[in-house]
Amino acid sequence: MKALNSKWVTIPLLWIAALLIWQIGAWVYGPDIVPGPLATVKGGQELIADGSLLSYIGVSFSRVFVGWALGSLVAIPAGLLIGKVQAVRVFAEPVLNFIRFIPPIAFITLFLVWFGIGEQSKIALIMYATLFIVMMNTFTGVLSVEEDKIRAARSMGASEWQILLHVVIPATTPYMFTGVRLAMGTSYMAIIGAEMIAANEGVGYLIWNSRLFFRTDWIFVGLISLGLMGFATDRLVGWFGRKALSRYGVVSTSPARRA
Repeated sequence: MKALNSKWVTIPLLWIAALLIWQIGAWVYGPDIVPGPLATVKGGQELIADGSLLSYIGVSFSRVFVGWALGSLVAIPAGLLIGKVQAVRVFAEPVLNFIRFIPPIAFITLFLVWFGIGEQSKIALIMYATLFIVMMNTFTGVLSVEEDKIRAARSMGASEWQILLHVVIPATTPYMFTGVRLAMGTSYMAIIGAEMIAANEGVGYLIWNSRLFFRTDWIFVGLISLGLMGFATDRLVGWFGRKALSRYGVVSTSPARRA
């Protein structure tokens, strides 16, 4: 109870302090450079009134979700294959360790040439942002499975397929889940870059286009929208992990659970 009371006191104080610092910044630098909280709220109301903000949020979220889901569906089987088959791992691991250091935004121009300026290039970019994070976590999890468990399963007559389904995948699930959750954040970074360069809708487009009108309040609205989108989706994925995957050792990292 004491910890709960402390949390309910500390968190509001932190938010009040953050808003106060924000407002001081607006007073020091002027609303054209740093719009204050009230100015940002008014800018958000303008964008909500004409329907653009909710539309842009929906477009960005749909792109992120489709690319993230497709990338995860491809990466998890590929990670299991790399982890289980040494011949594949010997070839794939150096390639993965090379490519994963190239940020997704570096591929925007190439993806525009390969897939065009439509949705395909943006979804492909998010898939790239997702693919290697989930794949690396998955095959790392496979390599972390205790050999004693695999030997015990073999001694009981389990086939390699049964070992994969009943030993390797359950033991690797926390690693997969961590990779999927981390990839969600990378997906948001990738889509914003893509929308800034080659899009006429989305939150990234809103942020980039607002500079033409020198509407820094709209830029702040876009940044806050991104934070709220990321926060909401991360909590949703965390909730799913607690409810559906807790028996595999997946635990929540949310403040509510720690308290």
